[in-house]
Amino acid sequence: MSAPAVPAPPEVAEIERALHRLAYLSTRARRHERLMALAGVPLDRAAVALLRQMADTEPMRPGELAARLGVEASHVTRTVQQLQKLGHVVRVPDPDDRRAQRIELTGTGREAVARIRETGVRGMQAALAHWSPDDLRQLATLFHRMVDDFLAHAADEEPEPARNA
Repeated sequence: MSAPAVPAPPEVAEIERALHRLAYLSTRARRHERLMALAGVPLDRAAVALLRQMADTEPMRPGELAARLGVEASHVTRTVQQLQKLGHVVRVPDPDDRRAQRIELTGTGREAVARIRETGVRGMQAALAHWSPDDLRQLATLFHRMVDDFLAHAADEEPEPARNA
């Protein structure tokens, strides 16, 4: 990633600082454990990330899941095994290639994601209770816009695959 030729405006630096603080708060182990206790879903962070990703997509191959989560395939394999034992996911044949398998959420897995999300929403609602509906709407719009721009920028930075000569 190349640095821009001009210094960043102070607002951009403040956004980066705020996002760093938010990421730190949201990834603290104690917070995660509290959220899981409130949701009644005793899962580690990797399992929750995988379940949340699965809830937003069609069943997919483990390698595809790893790419979307930005982790090694071996991490997904271990997490899928854990979630299978708990009844949250199952392996199903890939309709495009019967030799391959896709990972699919079960009803239990969907219920777990719903409880996790609902618990997270309640906590966020409590923290933002003094915000006006207009401020909440504006924040939601800007957050989605920012994430979309981050994703587009990340896609632009991906190296092109090597071409066979």
